[in-house]
Amino acid sequence: MAECKNGSDNKQPSNSDVENPKISELLDRGWKILEEVDSTNEALGSNSIQVKVKRGIAMLEEASRMVAQLSLFSPNEELEEVATADLKYLMLPALLGALTMKQTSREKRLEIVQTARAYFIDFLRRCKEYNASHFELPTSREEDTNHSDDSSESGTSVKVKSVPQSSDLVAMAAQRQAKIERYRQKKELETRLSDVRRAIDSGQADDEVSRDFYLLNVRRWIAVCLEEVESIDQEMEILKKMVFLKDSAPKQPAHPARPPMKPFILTKDAVQASVFGTGYPSLPTMTVDEWYDQHRKHGALPDQGIPRKVTVDKDTDAEEMEEEEKEKNAEQDDEESLMKARNWDDWKDDHRRGYGNRKNMG
Repeated sequence: MAECKNGSDNKQPSNSDVENPKISELLDRGWKILEEVDSTNEALGSNSIQVKVKRGIAMLEEASRMVAQLSLFSPNEELEEVATADLKYLMLPALLGALTMKQTSREKRLEIVQTARAYFIDFLRRCKEYNASHFELPTSREEDTNHSDDSSESGTSVKVKSVPQSSDLVAMAAQRQAKIERYRQKKELETRLSDVRRAIDSGQADDEVSRDFYLLNVRRWIAVCLEEVESIDQEMEILKKMVFLKDSAPKQPAHPARPPMKPFILTKDAVQASVFGTGYPSLPTMTVDEWYDQHRKHGALPDQGIPRKVTVDKDTDAEEMEEEEKEKNAEQDDEESLMKARNWDDWKDDHRRGYGNRKNMG
């Protein structure tokens, strides 16, 4: 928020001004708190933010009471007749509604949105009286229902016609187009506001620039309030249904307290045996040492499965076995074996290899 600087800003505030701040100071502080809450990265539900929000609401409410006592605005005057210094006070209800919506109490959510809606509608109604912008003042569904009830009580018959589906589509399309147009206007206002804000911050703004700055802010808040009222109406409908369902839900009767169970103690031998294991069919029948000795006797231990002697395969060459047997007999000095070996050597000297083999035709 930018403030219009004048010569009076250089004066030192007296003790009475500090104790009783002016309307402009209250508005500026509340507006600044709103901008700080919008721009902060801290959680909205944090204690520090909520304390700041309540402090800003208190300042803006005090400023609103002072404006009402001074009667700064009248429905009989035009917007051009309002002084430039008083234009910013038109935004008091809008700022109050925006800060009220920053409260995060779940138990009082319905009350919060109703209060914020009242502030927004008050701002829009005042802007409508001054023709600050071209817009339709929103009405709640309750007001439409009350209006239809008053018409039926006064004797005027209201004929309800079935609306074709095409008309619903046309209405939805028109509503969507209005939102798009409102969003476009809001962006244009924000762009113009940024340009005027630089002139205000530089301290070289005259009365015309300051008036343009506040009028642009008023028109921007009109667009914001229209969106907020539409969102609040939808939220209020959901909150009221939740309250209705909560109140109409049948209260479940309290369950009677069950008497405490009487403790029981096992005293019979049979029951104790079944619980503590005596007589259980899977009790161990031998110790680990007894099991090891039993398996060692039967040769069922893992190290007992390794053969102790090296056996000769059945397909070993018969000649090698015979040679081994001869060598063994020779080592033992067997005369019969020696004579047989000598005769065999002599026979091999006289007969070549393969003699007597008819297949070789030797």
